[in-house]
Amino acid sequence: MWKAMCQAARATGQLARSVALTFALYLFVTVLLITVVATLSVVGAWMLPETVLLIRRIAGAKRRMVGSWTGREIPEAYLPLTGTVRERVRAAVGDPGTAADLRWLGAQYLYGPLGLLAVALWPLGLVVDGLWCGVLRRPAVVLPLIGRLADLDALWSESLLKPSPKARLTVRVAELTQTRAGAITAHGAELRRIERDLHDGTQARLVSLSMRIGLAKRAYDHDPEAARRMLDQAQELAEEALTELRHVVRGIHPPILTDRGLVGAVRALAAGSGLDVTVDVTGLDDPGVRAPAAVEAAAYYAVAEALTNAAKHSGSPRAYVGLERVGGGLRATVRDDGHGGADEAGGTGLLGIRRRVAALDGEVTVSSPVGGPTEISVELPCVW
Repeated sequence: MWKAMCQAARATGQLARSVALTFALYLFVTVLLITVVATLSVVGAWMLPETVLLIRRIAGAKRRMVGSWTGREIPEAYLPLTGTVRERVRAAVGDPGTAADLRWLGAQYLYGPLGLLAVALWPLGLVVDGLWCGVLRRPAVVLPLIGRLADLDALWSESLLKPSPKARLTVRVAELTQTRAGAITAHGAELRRIERDLHDGTQARLVSLSMRIGLAKRAYDHDPEAARRMLDQAQELAEEALTELRHVVRGIHPPILTDRGLVGAVRALAAGSGLDVTVDVTGLDDPGVRAPAAVEAAAYYAVAEALTNAAKHSGSPRAYVGLERVGGGLRATVRDDGHGGADEAGGTGLLGIRRRVAALDGEVTVSSPVGGPTEISVELPCVW
């Protein structure tokens, strides 16, 4: 009997929250009507995406409520509402998640008040179950009905709020479109960098090299010593041009990745960073275990950029680099104990990391509170 009462009390609390949410939604009808009228008049069309965002928050609260009861998280799948008013309205109307939320909203108006039955079942359960359990020594039969009501409320809400395959596909297409645009932007910036490096560095040295050789040929017959000096200068220019070319090649795909693999390349980065860096490797020690070249290059770039930021901005003499093989990919983590406050809009290279990683459908997590520490984690999917 006591166990049934405890379960019924928990279910009653769940139903009470659902009833409270439903009553709040009854008041929300006014907002919906105003939004419909304003949108039809065109002048107030800006209210539509704002109302949709508010509905998303309400649906999100219900998802969390159901998740706490069932132990199963209900995922969300929404299109971002950004851009001009017209673009935001179009995205709000065309998002399958909006239609799903409205269906749930209408259903919640109908089944939400059913939680009030729990109030009526309590006195009946205390009397009937008290006699049933006390006299006949049988399990309670009325109080468990309150738990059934809570299960039913959660089941209906979960089925209505769970994203449909169409909604998931729509959001996925939007994500891929965004990451493709980021990849194109990153690729364009990389091409401009290579062109600038070749034009300002290598090309200038090759032109000067050609001039030195030409002058040396003219001076060879009447001033051999001057010709020798010019040839020495030409050799220096050739070596500088080769150094510039190696620098450009390393920016495209570091040769050290091919020679040593990601682990060796990262350890070389750590040794040359100017910081006291601890490198921790998990699941990648076997030389035969290699991620695809594009994944290794993205991870290498992220670690290099993060270590450069740590050396320039963190103020900490130490850093930590972690490379870990996870079930579905590769995770690289860089952490320093500096003063934190990393700003992605401040030209610290974090945007470049995000674009490279997003092009491979990966994720970047940045944690840098003021006062530190700063941790940048990159997770890249790949098949081992």
